[in-house]
Amino acid sequence: MGDNGQTGTHTYQSLADNCPFGSVEPPKRPTGRLIMHSMAMFGREFCYAVEAAYVTPVLLSVGLPKSLYSMVWLLSPVLGFLLQPVVGSASDHCQSRWGRRRPYILTLGIMMLLGMALYLNGDAVVSALIANPRKKLVWAITITMIGVVLFDFAADFIDGPIKAYLFDVCSHQDKEKGLHYHALFTGFGGALGYLLGAIDWAHLELGRLLGTEFQVMFFFSALMLTLSLIMHLCSIPEASLRDVAKDIVPQQLSRDPPLSSDGMHEYGSIEKVRNGSVNPELVVCRGKIKKRTKQTRKAMTMRSLLRALVHMPPHYRYLCVSHLIGWTAFLSNMLFFTDFMGQIVYHGDPYSMHNSTEFLIYEKGVEVGCWGLCINSVFSSLYSYFQKALVSYIGLKGLYFMGYLLFGLGTGFIGLFPNVYSTLVLCASFGVMSSTLYTVPFNLLAEYHQEEEKERQQVQGRGLDSSGRGKGVDCAALTCMIQLAQILVGGGLGFLVNMAGSVIVVVITASAVALIGTCFVALFVRYVD
Repeated sequence: MGDNGQTGTHTYQSLADNCPFGSVEPPKRPTGRLIMHSMAMFGREFCYAVEAAYVTPVLLSVGLPKSLYSMVWLLSPVLGFLLQPVVGSASDHCQSRWGRRRPYILTLGIMMLLGMALYLNGDAVVSALIANPRKKLVWAITITMIGVVLFDFAADFIDGPIKAYLFDVCSHQDKEKGLHYHALFTGFGGALGYLLGAIDWAHLELGRLLGTEFQVMFFFSALMLTLSLIMHLCSIPEASLRDVAKDIVPQQLSRDPPLSSDGMHEYGSIEKVRNGSVNPELVVCRGKIKKRTKQTRKAMTMRSLLRALVHMPPHYRYLCVSHLIGWTAFLSNMLFFTDFMGQIVYHGDPYSMHNSTEFLIYEKGVEVGCWGLCINSVFSSLYSYFQKALVSYIGLKGLYFMGYLLFGLGTGFIGLFPNVYSTLVLCASFGVMSSTLYTVPFNLLAEYHQEEEKERQQVQGRGLDSSGRGKGVDCAALTCMIQLAQILVGGGLGFLVNMAGSVIVVVITASAVALIGTCFVALFVRYVD
């Protein structure tokens, strides 16, 4: 950043300037490596589906007071929204020999495992250790709440470093391909999680062996997430970012010069590895450098980070706003969908006696709603597979517009004409929206970065700006819109339901917001030719 009298500065060397080879694009990655990279999304979404199926029964079983429900659901997105850009910036600066992104991905993965262990097993552990009923209740509620918040926090956070990792080590074509695989395996993970969650494990041998269905799902979730993270972290080599203060004589040259908001440089200097070895062209280039531009970076603070986000280029801001609108519409529908099926489609009553006909009908509707969410996950994977073919005909603008439009129309028809079979068929539109939100915005972000890299190749030798933005910050700014959407949905939809007296307002709201988003992505989002 520029010199403004603030302390806490570190000097970094940009090794790409005056290099005769310019900005060298990373090598083409094998399909198998990109699939391994996508396994993190598979494991994450599998655990998300398990949480969606079991977290409410878990919270009810430990006796969580209704007054604490809003705190459980809002604390994690509030923390994520405030801290995710900070962590994204920290990963841009990370000096670990293991790379910039993978240390954060590993840490967040461990936090996810710990969170699941607490909310799925906390009650059983507390019951085994504490005999006093009052103390047992307090500790069970406390540990379960900590587990849910910790899991949500880590699961929401991990998406940003995963995307930044993909952007760091892949060419533009492989970024697009990798994002499609991410969406594909996100759908597979969600579908498998919902299917395993629908099995009645209590009457099976594995359920009797491990104790309860909660322990069975923890076993599967921990196994899936662990294996997925191992494959992800071993997928593509990631070289470390060197601090010139520690490494006085640079050993290698960067393929990606630092990124700033004026498009002159890529943020930070990162060494790229070709199949685990140094690109020989860059070694030759080192001897031809006559002048290396030194840049002063001050340690990122919340104030400087907010300044960087506020002064980001307008097309980045519009992309973030469109992402916020899309996730607000999507979450409005998804978080209340099973309740909508039980109350509106099946005409059940969740507040009646648990042995009454109305309550059993409501439970049947919730069960069918879970199958609808499974249809959403499966269709999300299928649509992700065909996106690559569609984009050559209608482009990213067409994909973005179509995803929002189909979701808006689908949820609108569900709200206006609630019927079991038509609702299940229209759940396919949820999958279109899900796949769109996981791919198109990040494809656009990759195109923005590629455009800046081309501009950088045309104009060399200019000084760095003081924005402090890097790929990690850009990815974090985009993904933290999910947390902001959760805050808006959690804080606003409950009020709307209480005002309207029916959950049907949730589906109508989701439709209206999606249709507004359709207009926004058509008129305001910038698409690279």
